[in-house]
Amino acid sequence: MKILIYNSGGGLGDSIQLFDIINSLKNKFGIYNIFYLSSHKNHFNNSLKDYNIPLNEFKTDIIYFGFRLWHLFCSKKKILNKNSIDNFDLIIDLQSKLRNTLILKQIPTKQFYSSTFNFKFSSKSKNFISTKFNNLNILSNLEKLLDTEIPLIKYNTNSIERKFFDEANRLLPKNNYVGFSVTQGNEYRKKTWSINKFISVAKKLKELNKKPVFFVEKQYSQLINKIKMEVEDVIFPELDSHLSGPPLVTALSSKLEKAITIDNGVMHMMGLADIPMIILFGPTNSKKFAPKKNNINILDSKILYNSKDISKITEQDVLNLI
Repeated sequence: MKILIYNSGGGLGDSIQLFDIINSLKNKFGIYNIFYLSSHKNHFNNSLKDYNIPLNEFKTDIIYFGFRLWHLFCSKKKILNKNSIDNFDLIIDLQSKLRNTLILKQIPTKQFYSSTFNFKFSSKSKNFISTKFNNLNILSNLEKLLDTEIPLIKYNTNSIERKFFDEANRLLPKNNYVGFSVTQGNEYRKKTWSINKFISVAKKLKELNKKPVFFVEKQYSQLINKIKMEVEDVIFPELDSHLSGPPLVTALSSKLEKAITIDNGVMHMMGLADIPMIILFGPTNSKKFAPKKNNINILDSKILYNSKDISKITEQDVLNLI
């Protein structure tokens, strides 16, 4: 069975949230039968390639596929001219925008799955369940559509090369580490908590004999210097490594006792390490974006303070969970 997965999400976190779904489909239908189409950059073959989830890339000459109405009138011709593969047996639409779905349906397929307009575009009418707050419900819906069982295969960090864990052991050789992720990659929403509050929490943790570890990219030199000036013996492990990238963050996270983070890509990288986490949410939806783990505590300003302003969350709110 040839399957095409369409993902319109542009962030690293959006792709990491698909790890379990892709692993499950590859286990069921074969690693060479899964193709991937993204509206943005294919992170699986770029930033996330060292997680070792290879995918066949379904290429088009259309930039931002699905995001322009004119794609509806040229997509079929361009796609068929560029790709010589047979029709797909199944296309899985992982988004719910009407425009994108209509354009995606130009690609020939035997069966089509989409949650758009309450699953009206899916090739069969079934008792599908909402996937708004849990991507894994997609697998349950596909089981109904295909009338077959699709076992859940969770991503295993053993797929990451050993060199990343060896480096993590070198950089964080002891215990009592607490990790912090403080910067947001996408600036379209104010998701960042005050760095002064993060510093205050880090100082309190030092009083409890914890070792603060900050995950901050080298480009944020002013931020790094500010934290170094205010938090004694703070650790920035990525600054002292010849390795870099998301798998290193996951390997380093496996050395942490706990992590404190905002809603960002690093949050999902940490979540793969299956460690206790405290996650701060403001304007974004905690039910939708938080990793689906049992050992996670969520501080959502919308729930706590009836506000999308993440700054309403206090240092004490965080400390109460430690």
